[in-house]
Amino acid sequence: MRVKRTIAAVAVLLLASACKDLIVPDYNNTSLDDLTNNPTPTKIAQAAQGLMVGTRVGIGEQNGYISLLGIVGRESYNFDPADPRFITEMLVGPLDGGSPAFGGNLFAAPYRNIRNANILLGALSTVVGMTPAQTAAVEGYAKTIQALDYLSVINTRDDLGAPLDVNIGPTDAPAAIVAKAAVLTFISTLLDDGLTRLNAGGTAFPFELSPGFDGFNTPATFVEFNRALKARVEVYRGNNAAALTALSGSFLVYHSYSTGSGDTQNALFDATGKILAHPSIVTDAENKPDGTRDARVLGKVVQLPEPRTVQGVTTDFAFSIYNSNETPIPIIRNEELILLRAEARYFTGDVLGALNDINLIRTTSGGLAARGPFLNDNDFIAELLKQRRYSLLFEGGHRWIDTRRFGLLATLPIALPSHTVPTRFPFPEAECLARVPAPTQGCT
Repeated sequence: MRVKRTIAAVAVLLLASACKDLIVPDYNNTSLDDLTNNPTPTKIAQAAQGLMVGTRVGIGEQNGYISLLGIVGRESYNFDPADPRFITEMLVGPLDGGSPAFGGNLFAAPYRNIRNANILLGALSTVVGMTPAQTAAVEGYAKTIQALDYLSVINTRDDLGAPLDVNIGPTDAPAAIVAKAAVLTFISTLLDDGLTRLNAGGTAFPFELSPGFDGFNTPATFVEFNRALKARVEVYRGNNAAALTALSGSFLVYHSYSTGSGDTQNALFDATGKILAHPSIVTDAENKPDGTRDARVLGKVVQLPEPRTVQGVTTDFAFSIYNSNETPIPIIRNEELILLRAEARYFTGDVLGALNDINLIRTTSGGLAARGPFLNDNDFIAELLKQRRYSLLFEGGHRWIDTRRFGLLATLPIALPSHTVPTRFPFPEAECLARVPAPTQGCT
């Protein structure tokens, strides 16, 4: 597997504002009602570009996906003096579904984007002026983005499951909540459906991707992103042979940010110094043969001039990963793909291939010495999670997700006896109130 190119996805942020019953339309972009009732190729293109923006919402905020999953996964702290809930709720607990910025977060935004994708897909059935190949290309793209959004939801809600049928009317009964396994199966099928449509999508998308997609702005090359997500999902499902098949065509893709008018900035670039690194990142790291720390630690974490303590929690380290408000955030990278391949190889019996992948990451990314054969399954899992921890540090909540899927959440460090490690986020309070009766789990 080789590194091909870094891809940055940039699109114009769709903005809308409302005050009581006065709705101010966005005159720069088509409305969803107009897209449904009077679709045109131009409106289809605008809506397709908007999906890439929508899937980025809630990722790079200081209380977004990476930040909150980083806190519960003991990668990061947020010492915001204006909001103690970064400690009282996120570290002490319990997570509160009635807290829309914390426990009830990371739910509405992906479903809004999934719903927008459904509206786009519906409009394709009546639009005039697009070829069958162009329609297929948009369908494959939209289904791939939906899969990414559904994956974000189930990563946070885990054993609570999640609703799947969001293509319903606003006054209809809420969609049924289905089990985690069914959600992951649905995501896998959605990606395969997307692949089929992308393969029928001709030579070009009927809309412009950002300059960051140069070289990957055709249906044939977007397939590689689809297959990268497929590999991640199949590993999560334990379908390792399917993951290996998907890994034969994968690449790197990022959420991108800019200071341009109407675009979103990466708020994980923290000029105020509230977002800090968990000290265990440094203390748990191996040394290179020259006696210095793992190269990934040296490149991603810096020591503060003096320790900082808030509510009994202390650290003297900060991140150096996001060094500007335009720094991109990875969605999936080649380093993760190699580690996914190592996991899939090991659990399909290719132990030597798994060792080779692990040692490639150890020596190339960490600057560490190669290791010897795995002693047993537990030894492999410990090594795998260590390499995933440092290679994917603070870029996707991977440590929390990984320790949970291997039943190792109890190994995450806690700073004080009153602290806890949650297994998942609850459903938002509004979701629970809309359901009679409320779900038996995740609403109290």
